Amino acid sequence: MSLLDIITSRRSVSAKDMSEPGPTSEQLQTLLQAAHRVPDHGKLGPWRFVIFQGAARADFSRELAAIYREENPEATDKLLQFQAELLTRAPLVIAVISTAGPHVKISEWEQVLSAGAACQNLLLAAHTMGFGAQWLTEWYGYNKKVHALLNMEDHHRIAGFIYVGSYREKPEERVRPSLQERITYWNS
Repeated sequence: MSLLDIITSRRSVSAKDMSEPGPTSEQLQTLLQAAHRVPDHGKLGPWRFVIFQGAARADFSRELAAIYREENPEATDKLLQFQAELLTRAPLVIAVISTAGPHVKISEWEQVLSAGAACQNLLLAAHTMGFGAQWLTEWYGYNKKVHALLNMEDHHRIAGFIYVGSYREKPEERVRPSLQERITYWNS
């Protein structure tokens, strides 16, 4: 496939529809290298990656479930069980954390966009390798207790959790919003 084919055929695969095998160690390094090669004004690297593989996925998910239980005492056992399995839906989960902050020359917005580009490159690289991937944030992307578990500073934000795995079944193409309705040609 050409690069253009890869970009235009990429689509999200629901984490619940992923299975083993996940990326090998070498493939994980390639994914991270691709994420690292995004536009980055000033070479700040305004993001970092937290990798969840193997038992770490279940361990972190149990931590998420405990936080969820504490903050939602009315939650059913079924819902709590779902929370306890969140990161086990795919063989690999990569948290992309935006570390954007004030800088004398580079706007914080540019830094945030760079973290978003890192997420997109992870999705494209996974697709190129034949894996399914999904970019999620969900409640735990915005929770201060989860942020503490990830050793985040106050100004850090989770750009996303990128779930990566093999397809159980390749998804059908979905209907997308109209491209033409999103294009304006400016004339002077």
